[in-house]
Amino acid sequence: MTYPLEFIGMISHRAQSEIHPPQGSVVDPSYIQRFAQAHEEGGFDRILVAWGSTSPDALLVASHAAAATSRIGFMVAHRPGFIAPTLAARQFATFDQLSGGRAAIHVISGGSPAEQKKDGDYLSHAERYARSEEYVALLKRLWTSATPFDHQGTYYRFEGGFAEVKPRQQPHIPVFFGGSSDVAIDIAGRIADVYAFWGETLDQARETISKVRASVARAGRDPASIRFSLSVRPVLAGTEAAAWARADRIIARIRELRAGAVGSGGPKPESIGSKRLLEAAAGGRVRDTRLWTEVAAAVGAGANTTALVGTPEQVAEALAEYQALGVTTFLIRGFDPLEDAIAFGRDLLPATRAAVAARAAFPVAAE
Repeated sequence: MTYPLEFIGMISHRAQSEIHPPQGSVVDPSYIQRFAQAHEEGGFDRILVAWGSTSPDALLVASHAAAATSRIGFMVAHRPGFIAPTLAARQFATFDQLSGGRAAIHVISGGSPAEQKKDGDYLSHAERYARSEEYVALLKRLWTSATPFDHQGTYYRFEGGFAEVKPRQQPHIPVFFGGSSDVAIDIAGRIADVYAFWGETLDQARETISKVRASVARAGRDPASIRFSLSVRPVLAGTEAAAWARADRIIARIRELRAGAVGSGGPKPESIGSKRLLEAAAGGRVRDTRLWTEVAAAVGAGANTTALVGTPEQVAEALAEYQALGVTTFLIRGFDPLEDAIAFGRDLLPATRAAVAARAAFPVAAE
């Protein structure tokens, strides 16, 4: 089964990153609009709208961005447990209809108990993932069922549940699912359309893909039916030396900002994904050819924080190596978010498509 190469960017509700402290209004409608349009103009396929326990509502941010664009899809992060699956199914189906079939849901089970408690969630790590499985199974049933149905499960119970509004996409909205723990990978094998993971080393990525495909097979699904999305932070410049100089400036700025911060945080204590990035960072500042780990080490790897550093062509070759392992989707975002999104669309996306095409044309020479 062959899948097209896809690129996902990321927009936020205001200008901010690890090197740019947030300023101004928490919700900046014009920035959201410009940010989304830059991705669409640059040829991205989707944009991620992240979830945070104190952040503006992701689905509403996505709706505003969708109204300002016409083609680009949305990968809306969503944590089960805070609204009923019956309501979530109708919300996402409505968004899919209003956006012209551009919705996807990124199910986040949660890797930090402290963050979960901010929304009143006190379940254990394993329970959160079990709840996610029940939740996603219900979403898919609500999106596809022609008649109301009753449900009595471990975490949800209702009678006559039904979504009058169905997604425009058939059979249902694509489900992205992440998590590197054994329980997460086990559940991903049963419910995920796309398995999303952070920028690991090539060996780690090969191991992750193998584990997930084995889980898919255990669930009785075709292992080739699941897709893989890798998240990484490209750092580009016109020469390799200039790119590494830029990386040095980025890490210096991060350390400067964190030195004066109170409670700047660390790794999510139950996130195996964070632990895997820190494991990669423990192996050196640079892994493989150009996987830069210093940011992950500096901030505790609580999010997508490993980077690929070099010219657009060099980073494209590195991405092509992951594609050869089975990754079909790359989630890329920069440390200068809007400016980098424009540069990625202009330089990195076409270079990566060319690198992947060259490997397909000459598979032996690419090894």
